[in-house]
Amino acid sequence: MPADIRVTVWHEYRHEKKDPKVKAIYPDGIHKTIAAALQSAGGLQVRTATLDEPEHGLTDQVLANTDVLTWWGHLVHHEVKDDVVARVHQRILGGMGLIVLHSGHFSKIFRLLMGTSCDLKWRESDDREILWLTAPGHPIVQGLSDHIIIEREEMYGEHFDVPEPEQTILISSFTGGEVFRSGVTYHRGAGKIFYFRPGHETYPTYHNKQVQQIIINAVRWAAPTPNSAVQTYGNRKPLP
Repeated sequence: MPADIRVTVWHEYRHEKKDPKVKAIYPDGIHKTIAAALQSAGGLQVRTATLDEPEHGLTDQVLANTDVLTWWGHLVHHEVKDDVVARVHQRILGGMGLIVLHSGHFSKIFRLLMGTSCDLKWRESDDREILWLTAPGHPIVQGLSDHIIIEREEMYGEHFDVPEPEQTILISSFTGGEVFRSGVTYHRGAGKIFYFRPGHETYPTYHNKQVQQIIINAVRWAAPTPNSAVQTYGNRKPLP
């Protein structure tokens, strides 16, 4: 029987402490809502970590025991310590999966991995978002219909300044006419990366069962491949 995938759900956890509207939607924090959805899926061993914990909750030991890291940040990307970012970066290159959520596009770790500004257009005005599946056979959208409707969300619009994705799994259309690449995949080193757009803190998006299913599917997709070949580097002698 395969071992459970070990997931760490990382969250800045600042909005809920200062904004009553956000606290009403996520009384225990966005991270707890996401973690509960993952835990209910089965086959996942889930822990949480937040910005204000020592080393942001991402110690060497925690990361060594994490197969997939999910990341949500917004207000204080600059407060994430560079040495922690470097630690996370090395683990991703070594095979840990990364799921970047919503405004995590501006996180230090995502910008480091992309090598671009990761900028975009945005508007917070109760837009209706329709997520369209563009890769219907992909594991990340397994079990979903060809589109998902989120009645109220923040708009993100193109151009999204990221490298050309390896695959675009989802695109969004919004009330104002904008479109956005809302589900994209990358590899960096041995690590798999998925960016997933929805999830503004003033909307109950992470309570949406279809959104939860995408995150669950993405975690399973991003997990390291068991028994993968060990890579070696540096000077070596020729084969006999």
